[in-house]
Amino acid sequence: MKKIISLFAAAAVLIAGGCSGGDPAQTSAVTQDLQTGQTTDDEYNDSETDAPVGGENTETTVRQPVSGYRLSVEDPTGKMSVERAPEKSTPMGDEDTWTIFVYLCGTDLESDLSMASLDIYEMGDAEASENIKFVVQTGGTSQWDDESFSNDVCQRWVVTDGGKELADSVPLANMGDPATLESFLEWGVENYPADKMGAVFWDHGGGSITGVCFDELYESDSLSLAEINTALSDVYDKMTDKFEFIGFDCCLMATAETANILATYARYLYASQELETDTGWDYQTIGTYLAQNPECDGGELGQIVADSYFSDSAEIYQDSESTFSVMDLEKTDDFIKAFNDYAYKLYDAAQTEFTGIVRGINKADNFGGNTETEGYTNMVDIGSIIEQCSQYADGTEALSALSDCIVYIINGSDHPDACGLSIYFPLAIQGSEELSIFSGICISPYYLSLVDMEASGYASGGYSNSALFTEDGKWTENNCVCETCEAGYFSSSSDIDSSESELIVFAEKPHINESGIYTFRLEEESLNCTESVNAYIYLENENGDLVELGETNDIYADWDEGVFEDYFDGYWLGLGDGQILAAYVVDETDEYTIFTSPVKLNGTPTNLRIRVYFDQTVIVDGTWDGVDENGVAARKINKLTAGDKIEPLYYLEDETVFPGSEYLWEDSGKDAGFKVLPVGDYYYGFYIYDVYGDYCPTDYVVFTIDEEGNIYFYGDEDGNYSDGGSRDDE
Repeated sequence: MKKIISLFAAAAVLIAGGCSGGDPAQTSAVTQDLQTGQTTDDEYNDSETDAPVGGENTETTVRQPVSGYRLSVEDPTGKMSVERAPEKSTPMGDEDTWTIFVYLCGTDLESDLSMASLDIYEMGDAEASENIKFVVQTGGTSQWDDESFSNDVCQRWVVTDGGKELADSVPLANMGDPATLESFLEWGVENYPADKMGAVFWDHGGGSITGVCFDELYESDSLSLAEINTALSDVYDKMTDKFEFIGFDCCLMATAETANILATYARYLYASQELETDTGWDYQTIGTYLAQNPECDGGELGQIVADSYFSDSAEIYQDSESTFSVMDLEKTDDFIKAFNDYAYKLYDAAQTEFTGIVRGINKADNFGGNTETEGYTNMVDIGSIIEQCSQYADGTEALSALSDCIVYIINGSDHPDACGLSIYFPLAIQGSEELSIFSGICISPYYLSLVDMEASGYASGGYSNSALFTEDGKWTENNCVCETCEAGYFSSSSDIDSSESELIVFAEKPHINESGIYTFRLEEESLNCTESVNAYIYLENENGDLVELGETNDIYADWDEGVFEDYFDGYWLGLGDGQILAAYVVDETDEYTIFTSPVKLNGTPTNLRIRVYFDQTVIVDGTWDGVDENGVAARKINKLTAGDKIEPLYYLEDETVFPGSEYLWEDSGKDAGFKVLPVGDYYYGFYIYDVYGDYCPTDYVVFTIDEEGNIYFYGDEDGNYSDGGSRDDE
């Protein structure tokens, strides 16, 4: 929660340095090995291969990447080249046969909700065909709904011809270990090869940083993208063909980093940019379609997967937040090259326009919540980033290449313009480890430099990315050249005490003007370092504690003059019994704002998701558990039903939690509303964020709501109370 400062304490500080970037990176033959997460210069295997080069039966040496692919950038052009393991296209089974391998890590989705068992039943309910097989490895959960499944071993099931058969049992193993994935796929490819083969990761997903398949029996250990790459690289050595598709029946995994890794091993990627809904994939429809159309390719099947997923989401009224995309992975390299060209130009522009670029990226569509109360996934729409920053770098070619990659996309109303792929950007850093992880999976050194500027650029010394490169221009392991930095170059970047940005300096200190409006003006240099401004509301409880009511975006901002004013009208979210909710902004569209409110649902902490339309119509979407300490994004938004017990939660000055009173949900349409705050005194303060994620809190002032709903602000810049008068908020 935001730090609450003493009443009328001084907030302005001197700027210690500028906020523009430093010199562009010196880059020469920069290469990256993503199996190990390190960069290399000449880390290739020499393998003797017969190839028709210069004549039939000519023997030549093929130099292939160690980990399946290699990215290289040459200075001074900044152009990227991509090398991948040799293409494979010899079918491994009879014509018009399909095997879909499902790596099913049950976790709490099974132990609490029986979702894994239900999906295996769906596979068995598909139209029978001896040519279509689902081959499933089960594990990762403490309890199965179906007693035929064991949580003491990992079982391997074959689902075909309308039934399931136990084909193998192996000792219990961590589903978050790449060796477990490799063992299953090698066994499956050897025993159940087919003309076309798919692989599905089933469980929670956390996006590019935390990955998928969080085994609840092994402290929620997960498969990172680098670990998936390690396993697939070894499996691919034993295959004569690519997987027709690799898909994620998980949240948040339609990312550029995922696509780059999988492009070596599969033709298509199926995944969602957003949280997946309760239903997940419709395996009955998938199996039936394959039984009736075994000759289809991965692009055609992908459309069926997407449409059936979206149809099931609509049946439970969760289609508005749904997304699903099908990507042609054989076009990934063209997109990566085009995006690197764009990132090269954007990084060059960032030397003078960094603040504008960060503002643009923060306006881009993002997925999985990304709020202080719910947690951060830091997954941002890559197409939206390009468009929001188009004034700084021409992204036409990158957008065109991206469009060519996405062969099918379906989006709900919450994300109508989602492009089909996300990319990591540190909207808020959750720990130094995530930046080290990202440095090993990013698709462009210039984009990595932009992320580094955002995450670790200090105002006092400007930005320099020289530590990302060796003296001869190589991209080094973990992007760190210092011997004492055990966690990588980024290890200290998230340890900044974000409590009072030194970049924020006032030309006019925060004060209440003659119209009763709380306002301030920033110095020009400070304005150029400011990313955003919002405000927080507080009240004092009966114990004398300051209680945070949350965030308001009702602010007038003149970015040309650096003038900001409160535009608060006194309206706030509350429950049907009159209790005020603590509310924080999740997303804002042209039609509505989505808020999240910390609550207990039937005694369990969670977050209430509420959307407020501009006519003040309030719709409660349900509750979402957010992103946990392991980076696991909760998969479902739970609908409320009559009889549910809601208890509001609030954060106090010391960040402890203060509970409200229990409210019995009636499901009547009158359980939540957007109304004028109850009569009383409240506190209001601005929070001014710089482009590096640090912030400056202003003094907070007192306002009163009277019995007629009028709002009065009190207190001047010297800390003296005075009658501010009622504001005309119309």
